[in-house]
Amino acid sequence: MTYFRELSQLCERLRELSGRKDKISLIARFLKRLEISEVKWASRLLIGRPLPESIDEELNIGYTTLMELRNAQSSLITDPPTIEEVGEYLLRIAKISGQGARERKKSMLASLIVRMTDLERRWLIKMIIGEMQHGVNEGLLLEVLSEILNTTRESIQRAYTLIGDIGEVARLALEGGRQIIESVKIMVYRPLKPMLAEECEDLEEIFRDHPSEYMAEYKVDGARVHIHIGEEGVRIFSRRLNEITQSIPDVVEQVREHVKPCRTILDGEIVAVDHNGRPLPFQMLLRRFKRIREVNNVKDIPLKLYVFDILYLDGEELIDLPYTTRWRKLENIVSPEILIPRKIVRSVEDVEEFLKSAIESGSEGIMLKRLDGRYIPGKREKLWLKIKSAETLDLVIVQADWGYGRRTGWLSNYHLAAYNPETGGYEIIGKTFKGLSDEEFEWITKKLLELKIGEEEYTVRVRPEIVVEVAYGEIQKSRKYLSGLALRFARITKFRLDKRPWEADTIQEVRRRYLKQFEKKSAYL
Repeated sequence: MTYFRELSQLCERLRELSGRKDKISLIARFLKRLEISEVKWASRLLIGRPLPESIDEELNIGYTTLMELRNAQSSLITDPPTIEEVGEYLLRIAKISGQGARERKKSMLASLIVRMTDLERRWLIKMIIGEMQHGVNEGLLLEVLSEILNTTRESIQRAYTLIGDIGEVARLALEGGRQIIESVKIMVYRPLKPMLAEECEDLEEIFRDHPSEYMAEYKVDGARVHIHIGEEGVRIFSRRLNEITQSIPDVVEQVREHVKPCRTILDGEIVAVDHNGRPLPFQMLLRRFKRIREVNNVKDIPLKLYVFDILYLDGEELIDLPYTTRWRKLENIVSPEILIPRKIVRSVEDVEEFLKSAIESGSEGIMLKRLDGRYIPGKREKLWLKIKSAETLDLVIVQADWGYGRRTGWLSNYHLAAYNPETGGYEIIGKTFKGLSDEEFEWITKKLLELKIGEEEYTVRVRPEIVVEVAYGEIQKSRKYLSGLALRFARITKFRLDKRPWEADTIQEVRRRYLKQFEKKSAYL
Protein backbone atom coordinates (compact mmCIF):
# COMPACT_ATOMS: atom_id res chain seq x y z
CA MET A 1 0.00 0.00 0.00
CA THR A 2 1.14 3.58 -0.65
CA TYR A 3 2.09 5.81 2.25
CA PHE A 4 0.35 9.16 2.65
CA ARG A 5 3.83 10.67 2.72
CA GLU A 6 4.13 9.96 -1.03
CA LEU A 7 0.88 11.83 -1.76
CA SER A 8 2.19 14.77 0.29
CA GLN A 9 5.42 14.76 -1.70
CA LEU A 10 3.37 14.75 -4.90
CA CYS A 11 1.40 17.79 -3.73
CA GLU A 12 4.65 19.58 -2.88
CA ARG A 13 6.01 18.95 -6.38
CA LEU A 14 2.76 20.07 -7.97
CA ARG A 15 2.96 23.33 -6.04
CA GLU A 16 6.35 24.00 -7.61
CA LEU A 17 5.23 23.18 -11.18
CA SER A 18 3.58 25.84 -13.34
CA GLY A 19 2.82 23.96 -16.56
CA ARG A 20 -0.60 22.34 -16.86
CA LYS A 21 0.72 19.47 -19.01
CA ASP A 22 3.51 18.79 -16.53
CA LYS A 23 0.99 18.56 -13.68
CA ILE A 24 -1.23 16.20 -15.68
CA SER A 25 1.70 13.94 -16.54
CA LEU A 26 2.95 13.81 -12.93
CA ILE A 27 -0.50 13.00 -11.48
CA ALA A 28 -1.17 10.36 -14.16
CA ARG A 29 2.05 8.52 -13.33
CA PHE A 30 1.24 8.64 -9.63
CA LEU A 31 -2.33 7.32 -9.98
CA LYS A 32 -1.33 4.50 -12.30
CA ARG A 33 1.03 2.99 -9.73
CA LEU A 34 -1.54 2.97 -6.89
CA GLU A 35 -3.59 0.00 -5.77
CA ILE A 36 -7.18 0.27 -7.04
CA SER A 37 -8.53 0.67 -3.51
CA GLU A 38 -6.27 3.70 -3.00
CA VAL A 39 -7.23 5.58 -6.16
CA LYS A 40 -10.55 7.00 -4.93
CA TRP A 41 -9.02 8.33 -1.71
CA ALA A 42 -5.96 9.78 -3.44
CA SER A 43 -8.16 11.58 -6.00
CA ARG A 44 -10.40 13.15 -3.37
CA LEU A 45 -7.50 14.16 -1.12
CA LEU A 46 -5.58 15.59 -4.06
CA ILE A 47 -8.21 18.25 -4.75
CA GLY A 48 -9.02 19.01 -1.11
CA ARG A 49 -12.35 17.18 -0.99
CA PRO A 50 -11.46 14.21 1.23
CA LEU A 51 -15.00 12.90 1.78
CA PRO A 52 -17.28 11.13 -0.71
CA GLU A 53 -19.70 13.65 -2.23
CA SER A 54 -22.70 11.47 -1.40
CA ILE A 55 -22.36 11.75 2.39
CA ASP A 56 -23.90 14.64 4.30
CA GLU A 57 -21.57 14.53 7.30
CA GLU A 58 -18.76 17.07 7.59
CA LEU A 59 -15.41 16.99 9.38
CA ASN A 60 -16.21 20.12 11.44
CA ILE A 61 -12.68 20.49 12.75
CA GLY A 62 -11.73 24.07 13.61
CA TYR A 63 -8.53 25.83 12.63
CA THR A 64 -7.40 26.22 16.23
CA THR A 65 -7.70 22.46 16.76
CA LEU A 66 -5.74 21.78 13.57
CA MET A 67 -2.94 24.12 14.66
CA GLU A 68 -2.76 22.46 18.07
CA LEU A 69 -2.54 19.01 16.49
CA ARG A 70 -0.02 20.13 13.90
CA ASN A 71 2.44 20.90 16.71
CA ALA A 72 1.75 17.68 18.61
CA GLN A 73 4.73 15.54 19.52
CA SER A 74 5.38 12.72 17.05
CA SER A 75 4.93 9.14 18.14
CA LEU A 76 8.02 7.04 18.76
CA ILE A 77 6.33 4.18 16.95
CA THR A 78 7.30 4.02 13.28
CA ASP A 79 3.92 3.39 11.74
CA PRO A 80 3.34 5.94 8.95
CA PRO A 81 -0.26 6.04 7.66
CA THR A 82 -1.21 4.99 4.14
CA ILE A 83 -3.37 7.00 1.73
CA GLU A 84 -6.30 4.64 2.21
CA GLU A 85 -5.94 4.75 5.98
CA VAL A 86 -6.04 8.56 6.00
CA GLY A 87 -9.16 8.59 3.84
CA GLU A 88 -10.95 6.04 6.00
CA TYR A 89 -9.91 7.89 9.18
CA LEU A 90 -11.38 11.17 7.92
CA LEU A 91 -14.61 9.45 6.90
CA ARG A 92 -14.96 7.91 10.37
CA ILE A 93 -14.23 11.29 11.99
CA ALA A 94 -16.94 12.94 9.89
CA LYS A 95 -19.48 10.36 11.04
CA ILE A 96 -18.87 11.05 14.75
CA SER A 97 -21.88 12.82 16.26
CA GLY A 98 -23.69 13.33 19.53
CA GLN A 99 -22.49 14.46 22.93
CA GLY A 100 -18.75 15.03 23.11
CA ALA A 101 -18.37 14.71 19.32
CA ARG A 102 -15.84 17.52 19.03
CA GLU A 103 -13.45 16.01 21.58
CA ARG A 104 -13.80 12.55 20.07
CA LYS A 105 -13.06 13.95 16.60
CA LYS A 106 -10.01 15.74 17.97
CA SER A 107 -8.76 12.64 19.75
CA MET A 108 -9.13 10.47 16.67
CA LEU A 109 -7.44 12.99 14.39
CA ALA A 110 -4.62 13.35 16.93
CA SER A 111 -3.97 9.60 16.83
CA LEU A 112 -3.46 9.96 13.08
CA ILE A 113 -1.39 13.14 13.03
CA VAL A 114 1.17 11.98 15.61
CA ARG A 115 2.22 9.34 13.07
CA MET A 116 2.98 11.96 10.41
CA THR A 117 5.98 14.03 9.41
CA ASP A 118 5.77 17.83 9.23
CA LEU A 119 5.27 17.64 5.45
CA GLU A 120 2.38 15.21 5.83
CA ARG A 121 0.75 17.29 8.55
CA ARG A 122 0.94 20.43 6.46
CA TRP A 123 -0.76 18.83 3.48
CA LEU A 124 -3.35 16.99 5.57
CA ILE A 125 -4.44 20.31 7.07
CA LYS A 126 -4.65 21.84 3.58
CA MET A 127 -6.84 18.92 2.49
CA ILE A 128 -9.14 19.27 5.49
CA ILE A 129 -9.46 23.04 5.00
CA GLY A 130 -9.85 22.70 1.24
CA GLU A 131 -7.17 25.24 0.34
CA MET A 132 -4.63 23.22 -1.64
CA GLN A 133 -2.98 26.06 -3.60
CA HIS A 134 -1.14 23.67 -5.91
CA GLY A 135 -3.14 24.27 -9.08
CA VAL A 136 -5.05 20.98 -9.15
CA ASN A 137 -8.82 21.05 -9.17
CA GLU A 138 -11.68 18.86 -10.34
CA GLY A 139 -11.31 19.93 -13.98
CA LEU A 140 -7.62 19.13 -14.16
CA LEU A 141 -8.14 15.76 -12.47
CA LEU A 142 -10.75 14.85 -15.10
CA GLU A 143 -8.16 15.74 -17.75
CA VAL A 144 -5.71 13.41 -16.02
CA LEU A 145 -8.19 10.55 -16.23
CA SER A 146 -8.92 11.19 -19.90
CA GLU A 147 -5.17 11.18 -20.52
CA ILE A 148 -4.73 7.85 -18.70
CA LEU A 149 -7.57 6.22 -20.66
CA ASN A 150 -6.82 7.96 -23.97
CA THR A 151 -10.46 8.99 -24.21
CA THR A 152 -12.25 12.30 -24.59
CA ARG A 153 -12.79 14.75 -21.76
CA GLU A 154 -16.51 14.55 -22.61
CA SER A 155 -16.61 10.81 -21.85
CA ILE A 156 -14.99 11.33 -18.46
CA GLN A 157 -17.21 14.33 -17.72
CA ARG A 158 -20.35 12.34 -18.57
CA ALA A 159 -19.27 9.47 -16.33
CA TYR A 160 -18.60 11.95 -13.52
CA THR A 161 -22.04 13.56 -13.81
CA LEU A 162 -23.76 10.15 -13.81
CA ILE A 163 -21.73 8.77 -10.89
CA GLY A 164 -21.41 12.01 -8.92
CA ASP A 165 -18.17 11.29 -7.04
CA ILE A 166 -14.74 12.13 -8.43
CA GLY A 167 -13.12 9.37 -6.36
CA GLU A 168 -15.45 6.66 -7.69
CA VAL A 169 -14.91 7.85 -11.28
CA ALA A 170 -11.13 7.66 -10.79
CA ARG A 171 -11.39 4.19 -9.24
CA LEU A 172 -13.62 2.97 -12.07
CA ALA A 173 -11.31 4.45 -14.70
CA LEU A 174 -8.19 2.78 -13.31
CA GLU A 175 -9.95 -0.51 -12.64
CA GLY A 176 -12.20 -0.90 -15.67
CA GLY A 177 -10.52 1.21 -18.29
CA ARG A 178 -11.90 3.20 -21.18
CA GLN A 179 -14.62 0.74 -22.14
CA ILE A 180 -16.17 0.81 -18.66
CA ILE A 181 -16.05 4.61 -18.40
CA GLU A 182 -17.65 5.07 -21.82
CA SER A 183 -20.41 2.60 -20.93
CA VAL A 184 -21.47 4.21 -17.63
CA LYS A 185 -25.26 4.36 -17.46
CA ILE A 186 -27.82 6.00 -15.20
CA MET A 187 -28.79 3.78 -12.28
CA VAL A 188 -31.82 4.12 -10.04
CA TYR A 189 -30.70 4.89 -6.44
CA ARG A 190 -27.29 6.14 -7.57
CA PRO A 191 -27.54 9.94 -7.24
CA LEU A 192 -26.40 12.12 -10.12
CA LYS A 193 -25.86 15.82 -10.58
CA PRO A 194 -28.82 17.96 -11.72
CA MET A 195 -28.75 20.05 -14.88
CA LEU A 196 -28.21 23.75 -14.24
CA ALA A 197 -29.44 26.93 -15.92
CA GLU A 198 -27.72 30.09 -17.10
CA GLU A 199 -28.91 33.60 -16.41
CA CYS A 200 -31.01 35.06 -19.21
CA GLU A 201 -28.94 37.83 -20.79
CA ASP A 202 -31.34 39.50 -23.21
CA LEU A 203 -34.89 38.39 -23.97
CA GLU A 204 -35.07 40.28 -27.24
CA GLU A 205 -31.83 38.69 -28.40
CA ILE A 206 -33.12 35.21 -27.58
CA PHE A 207 -36.19 35.52 -29.76
CA ARG A 208 -34.29 37.40 -32.47
CA ASP A 209 -31.41 34.93 -32.81
CA HIS A 210 -33.45 31.78 -32.13
CA PRO A 211 -36.94 32.51 -33.49
CA SER A 212 -38.78 29.58 -32.02
CA GLU A 213 -41.04 28.59 -29.17
CA TYR A 214 -39.78 28.07 -25.64
CA MET A 215 -41.40 26.43 -22.67
CA ALA A 216 -41.67 28.76 -19.70
CA GLU A 217 -41.95 27.20 -16.23
CA TYR A 218 -42.38 28.69 -12.78
CA LYS A 219 -39.07 28.91 -10.90
CA VAL A 220 -40.12 28.13 -7.35
CA ASP A 221 -38.01 29.13 -4.35
CA GLY A 222 -37.17 25.71 -2.99
CA ALA A 223 -34.68 22.85 -2.79
CA ARG A 224 -33.74 20.85 -5.87
CA VAL A 225 -34.25 17.08 -5.59
CA HIS A 226 -33.98 13.93 -7.67
CA ILE A 227 -36.65 11.34 -6.92
CA HIS A 228 -35.66 7.70 -7.50
CA ILE A 229 -38.38 5.06 -7.65
CA GLY A 230 -37.71 1.32 -7.95
CA GLU A 231 -37.85 -2.01 -6.16
CA GLU A 232 -36.73 -0.38 -2.88
CA GLY A 233 -39.52 2.18 -3.05
CA VAL A 234 -39.11 5.98 -3.10
CA ARG A 235 -35.72 7.48 -2.28
CA ILE A 236 -35.01 11.20 -2.60
CA PHE A 237 -31.60 12.87 -3.05
CA SER A 238 -30.61 16.53 -2.72
CA ARG A 239 -28.56 18.43 -5.26
CA ARG A 240 -25.56 17.66 -3.00
CA LEU A 241 -26.26 13.95 -3.67
CA ASN A 242 -27.24 13.29 -0.04
CA GLU A 243 -30.24 11.09 0.65
CA ILE A 244 -32.94 13.07 2.49
CA THR A 245 -35.85 10.61 2.22
CA GLN A 246 -36.43 10.19 5.95
CA SER A 247 -36.55 13.95 6.52
CA ILE A 248 -39.45 14.51 4.13
CA PRO A 249 -42.12 11.81 4.66
CA ASP A 250 -44.84 14.17 3.38
CA VAL A 251 -43.02 14.48 0.03
CA VAL A 252 -42.64 10.70 -0.18
CA GLU A 253 -46.42 10.41 0.28
CA GLN A 254 -46.99 12.90 -2.55
CA VAL A 255 -44.80 10.79 -4.82
CA ARG A 256 -46.68 7.60 -3.94
CA GLU A 257 -50.02 9.32 -4.50
CA HIS A 258 -49.24 11.13 -7.75
CA VAL A 259 -46.70 8.93 -9.60
CA LYS A 260 -47.78 5.69 -11.29
CA PRO A 261 -45.89 2.50 -10.36
CA CYS A 262 -42.70 2.39 -12.45
CA ARG A 263 -38.92 2.46 -12.25
CA THR A 264 -37.86 6.05 -12.80
CA ILE A 265 -35.78 9.09 -11.84
CA LEU A 266 -37.59 12.44 -11.68
CA ASP A 267 -36.24 15.96 -11.31
CA GLY A 268 -38.11 18.46 -9.18
CA GLU A 269 -38.17 21.09 -6.48
CA ILE A 270 -39.54 21.06 -2.93
CA VAL A 271 -41.00 24.25 -1.46
CA ALA A 272 -42.29 25.07 2.00
CA VAL A 273 -45.92 26.22 1.97
CA ASP A 274 -48.44 27.54 4.46
CA HIS A 275 -51.70 25.76 5.23
CA ASN A 276 -53.34 27.55 2.30
CA GLY A 277 -50.69 26.24 -0.09
CA ARG A 278 -48.92 29.59 -0.53
CA PRO A 279 -45.10 29.42 -0.78
CA LEU A 280 -43.08 30.31 2.31
CA PRO A 281 -39.57 31.86 2.30
CA PHE A 282 -36.68 29.53 1.54
CA GLN A 283 -35.38 29.90 5.10
CA MET A 284 -38.52 28.14 6.38
CA LEU A 285 -37.66 25.17 4.21
CA LEU A 286 -34.25 24.91 5.85
CA ARG A 287 -35.90 24.28 9.21
CA ARG A 288 -37.03 20.92 7.86
CA PHE A 289 -33.45 20.01 7.03
CA LYS A 290 -31.56 20.94 10.17
CA ARG A 291 -30.61 17.32 10.71
CA ILE A 292 -30.73 14.80 7.94
CA ARG A 293 -32.84 11.74 8.79
CA GLU A 294 -34.66 13.58 11.58
CA VAL A 295 -38.20 14.77 10.99
CA ASN A 296 -38.74 18.38 12.10
CA ASN A 297 -41.85 20.50 12.01
CA VAL A 298 -43.71 18.26 9.54
CA LYS A 299 -47.10 19.67 10.53
CA ASP A 300 -45.93 23.24 11.16
CA ILE A 301 -44.03 23.51 7.86
CA PRO A 302 -45.69 21.35 5.17
CA LEU A 303 -43.83 20.76 1.91
CA LYS A 304 -45.04 20.79 -1.66
CA LEU A 305 -43.37 18.88 -4.50
CA TYR A 306 -43.16 20.18 -8.06
CA VAL A 307 -41.84 17.85 -10.78
CA PHE A 308 -40.48 19.26 -14.05
CA ASP A 309 -38.32 16.60 -15.74
CA ILE A 310 -37.64 12.88 -16.11
CA LEU A 311 -34.22 11.30 -16.66
CA TYR A 312 -34.93 7.58 -16.72
CA LEU A 313 -37.98 5.36 -17.17
CA ASP A 314 -38.25 1.56 -17.00
CA GLY A 315 -34.80 0.79 -18.40
CA GLU A 316 -34.58 3.69 -20.86
CA GLU A 317 -32.21 6.65 -20.43
CA LEU A 318 -34.03 9.83 -21.42
CA ILE A 319 -31.43 12.56 -20.94
CA ASP A 320 -30.47 12.67 -24.64
CA LEU A 321 -34.09 13.05 -25.78
CA PRO A 322 -35.62 16.49 -26.50
CA TYR A 323 -37.44 18.32 -23.72
CA THR A 324 -40.82 17.84 -25.42
CA THR A 325 -40.34 14.06 -25.62
CA ARG A 326 -39.28 13.86 -21.98
CA TRP A 327 -42.30 15.91 -20.91
CA ARG A 328 -44.74 13.62 -22.75
CA LYS A 329 -43.28 10.66 -20.90
CA LEU A 330 -43.48 12.64 -17.65
CA GLU A 331 -47.17 13.42 -18.17
CA ASN A 332 -47.90 9.72 -18.69
CA ILE A 333 -46.74 8.77 -15.20
CA VAL A 334 -47.17 11.94 -13.06
CA SER A 335 -50.52 13.51 -12.24
CA PRO A 336 -51.02 17.26 -12.92
CA GLU A 337 -51.22 18.06 -9.18
CA ILE A 338 -47.43 17.98 -8.81
CA LEU A 339 -46.32 19.07 -12.30
CA ILE A 340 -44.72 22.51 -12.46
CA PRO A 341 -46.95 25.23 -14.00
CA ARG A 342 -45.74 25.96 -17.53
CA LYS A 343 -46.69 27.67 -20.78
CA ILE A 344 -45.44 27.93 -24.36
CA VAL A 345 -44.02 31.40 -25.04
CA ARG A 346 -43.34 32.88 -28.48
CA SER A 347 -42.36 36.47 -27.73
CA VAL A 348 -40.90 38.83 -25.14
CA GLU A 349 -44.44 39.91 -24.27
CA ASP A 350 -45.43 36.29 -23.56
CA VAL A 351 -42.45 35.90 -21.24
CA GLU A 352 -43.15 39.11 -19.35
CA GLU A 353 -46.79 38.14 -18.87
CA PHE A 354 -45.85 34.69 -17.58
CA LEU A 355 -43.14 36.15 -15.29
CA LYS A 356 -45.71 38.46 -13.76
CA SER A 357 -48.06 35.55 -13.02
CA ALA A 358 -45.15 33.54 -11.52
CA ILE A 359 -44.15 36.38 -9.17
CA GLU A 360 -47.79 36.88 -8.11
CA SER A 361 -48.01 33.17 -7.27
CA GLY A 362 -45.05 33.46 -4.89
CA SER A 363 -42.39 32.05 -7.22
CA GLU A 364 -39.02 33.79 -7.56
CA GLY A 365 -39.08 33.88 -11.35
CA ILE A 366 -39.37 31.62 -14.38
CA MET A 367 -37.29 29.22 -16.45
CA LEU A 368 -37.13 29.25 -20.24
CA LYS A 369 -36.34 25.87 -21.79
CA ARG A 370 -35.54 24.98 -25.38
CA LEU A 371 -38.11 22.51 -26.66
CA ASP A 372 -35.38 20.52 -28.43
CA GLY A 373 -32.97 20.68 -25.48
CA ARG A 374 -31.26 17.65 -23.96
CA TYR A 375 -30.80 17.12 -20.21
CA ILE A 376 -27.10 17.50 -19.39
CA PRO A 377 -26.38 16.51 -15.76
CA GLY A 378 -24.06 18.78 -13.84
CA LYS A 379 -23.74 21.34 -16.63
CA ARG A 380 -24.87 24.95 -16.81
CA GLU A 381 -26.28 25.33 -20.31
CA LYS A 382 -28.19 27.93 -22.34
CA LEU A 383 -30.75 25.23 -23.07
CA TRP A 384 -32.20 26.37 -19.73
CA LEU A 385 -32.38 30.06 -18.89
CA LYS A 386 -33.50 31.55 -15.59
CA ILE A 387 -35.22 34.90 -15.23
CA LYS A 388 -35.67 36.51 -11.81
CA SER A 389 -37.12 39.82 -10.76
CA ALA A 390 -33.70 40.85 -9.36
CA GLU A 391 -30.07 40.10 -10.25
CA THR A 392 -28.51 37.56 -7.88
CA LEU A 393 -25.29 35.57 -7.53
CA ASP A 394 -24.52 32.54 -5.41
CA LEU A 395 -21.31 33.39 -3.56
CA VAL A 396 -19.13 31.89 -0.82
CA ILE A 397 -18.32 33.53 2.53
CA VAL A 398 -14.53 33.39 2.96
CA GLN A 399 -14.06 36.03 5.72
CA ALA A 400 -16.21 37.90 8.20
CA ASP A 401 -15.75 41.00 10.34
CA TRP A 402 -16.86 41.39 13.94
CA GLY A 403 -19.81 43.76 14.19
CA TYR A 404 -20.27 46.85 16.32
CA GLY A 405 -23.20 48.76 17.77
CA ARG A 406 -26.32 46.61 17.60
CA ARG A 407 -24.26 43.84 15.94
CA THR A 408 -21.58 43.68 18.65
CA GLY A 409 -20.68 40.05 19.43
CA TRP A 410 -21.68 38.79 15.98
CA LEU A 411 -19.67 38.12 12.84
CA SER A 412 -21.88 40.31 10.72
CA ASN A 413 -19.98 41.73 7.74
CA TYR A 414 -19.35 38.96 5.24
CA HIS A 415 -16.67 38.89 2.55
CA LEU A 416 -18.24 37.34 -0.54
CA ALA A 417 -16.24 35.38 -3.11
CA ALA A 418 -16.85 33.77 -6.49
CA TYR A 419 -15.34 30.39 -7.36
CA ASN A 420 -12.54 30.23 -9.91
CA PRO A 421 -12.59 26.76 -11.54
CA GLU A 422 -9.25 27.49 -13.24
CA THR A 423 -7.41 27.75 -9.92
CA GLY A 424 -9.78 25.99 -7.53
CA GLY A 425 -9.74 29.13 -5.35
CA TYR A 426 -12.20 31.87 -4.40
CA GLU A 427 -11.97 35.55 -5.38
CA ILE A 428 -13.59 38.23 -3.21
CA ILE A 429 -15.93 40.63 -5.01
CA GLY A 430 -17.53 42.46 -2.09
CA LYS A 431 -18.90 42.30 1.41
CA THR A 432 -22.21 42.99 3.12
CA PHE A 433 -24.00 42.89 6.45
CA LYS A 434 -27.44 43.42 4.96
CA GLY A 435 -30.30 40.97 4.63
CA LEU A 436 -30.13 38.88 7.82
CA SER A 437 -32.27 38.78 10.95
CA ASP A 438 -30.84 38.74 14.49
CA GLU A 439 -31.54 35.00 14.65
CA GLU A 440 -29.59 34.47 11.42
CA PHE A 441 -26.69 36.66 12.63
CA GLU A 442 -26.44 34.48 15.72
CA TRP A 443 -26.62 31.22 13.77
CA ILE A 444 -24.06 32.19 11.14
CA THR A 445 -21.62 33.54 13.76
CA LYS A 446 -21.59 30.16 15.48
CA LYS A 447 -21.19 28.34 12.16
CA LEU A 448 -18.39 30.60 10.89
CA LEU A 449 -16.44 30.21 14.13
CA GLU A 450 -16.57 26.45 13.61
CA LEU A 451 -15.03 27.06 10.16
CA LYS A 452 -12.39 29.52 11.41
CA ILE A 453 -8.90 29.06 9.97
CA GLY A 454 -7.32 32.34 11.05
CA GLU A 455 -7.94 35.80 12.53
CA GLU A 456 -6.37 39.22 12.07
CA GLU A 457 -7.57 42.14 14.21
CA TYR A 458 -11.36 42.18 13.69
CA THR A 459 -11.51 39.88 10.60
CA VAL A 460 -11.96 36.11 10.85
CA ARG A 461 -10.86 33.97 7.90
CA VAL A 462 -12.99 30.87 7.40
CA ARG A 463 -12.96 27.68 5.40
CA PRO A 464 -14.97 28.26 2.18
CA GLU A 465 -18.16 26.35 2.86
CA ILE A 466 -21.23 28.56 3.34
CA VAL A 467 -22.92 29.59 0.09
CA VAL A 468 -25.36 32.52 0.09
CA GLU A 469 -27.57 34.01 -2.58
CA VAL A 470 -26.74 37.70 -2.95
CA ALA A 471 -28.87 40.35 -4.66
CA TYR A 472 -26.99 43.37 -6.01
CA GLY A 473 -27.57 46.57 -7.90
CA GLU A 474 -24.48 46.69 -10.08
CA ILE A 475 -21.01 45.23 -10.66
CA GLN A 476 -18.20 47.77 -10.61
CA LYS A 477 -14.45 47.81 -11.24
CA SER A 478 -12.45 47.78 -8.02
CA ARG A 479 -8.87 48.39 -6.98
CA LYS A 480 -9.65 47.08 -3.51
CA TYR A 481 -10.09 43.43 -4.49
CA LEU A 482 -7.62 41.28 -6.44
CA SER A 483 -10.53 40.12 -8.60
CA GLY A 484 -10.79 43.68 -9.92
CA LEU A 485 -14.55 43.72 -9.39
CA ALA A 486 -16.97 44.67 -6.62
CA LEU A 487 -20.71 44.38 -6.03
CA ARG A 488 -22.74 47.52 -5.34
CA PHE A 489 -25.69 47.39 -2.93
CA ALA A 490 -25.07 43.71 -2.08
CA ARG A 491 -27.64 42.05 0.18
CA ILE A 492 -27.91 38.41 1.30
CA THR A 493 -31.30 37.01 0.32
CA LYS A 494 -30.94 33.40 1.43
CA PHE A 495 -28.55 30.70 2.61
CA ARG A 496 -27.85 28.07 -0.05
CA LEU A 497 -27.01 25.17 2.25
CA ASP A 498 -28.00 22.84 -0.58
CA LYS A 499 -24.94 23.98 -2.54
CA ARG A 500 -21.31 23.09 -2.09
CA PRO A 501 -18.80 25.97 -2.39
CA TRP A 502 -17.51 24.91 -5.79
CA GLU A 503 -21.10 25.04 -7.09
CA ALA A 504 -21.22 28.81 -6.48
CA ASP A 505 -21.15 31.24 -9.40
CA THR A 506 -17.74 31.59 -11.01
CA ILE A 507 -15.57 34.67 -11.28
CA GLN A 508 -15.80 34.21 -15.05
CA GLU A 509 -19.60 34.57 -14.80
CA VAL A 510 -19.18 37.73 -12.69
CA ARG A 511 -16.86 39.21 -15.33
CA ARG A 512 -19.33 38.31 -18.08
CA ARG A 513 -22.13 40.08 -16.22
CA TYR A 514 -19.89 43.09 -15.63
CA LEU A 515 -19.24 43.48 -19.36
CA LYS A 516 -22.89 42.77 -20.19
CA GLN A 517 -23.91 45.89 -18.24
CA PHE A 518 -22.28 48.12 -20.85
CA GLU A 519 -24.38 46.98 -23.76
CA LYS A 520 -27.01 49.46 -22.61
CA LYS A 521 -24.82 52.08 -20.92
CA SER A 522 -21.30 53.40 -21.37
CA ALA A 523 -18.41 51.87 -19.47
CA TYR A 524 -16.13 53.98 -17.30
CA LEU A 525 -12.88 52.04 -17.31
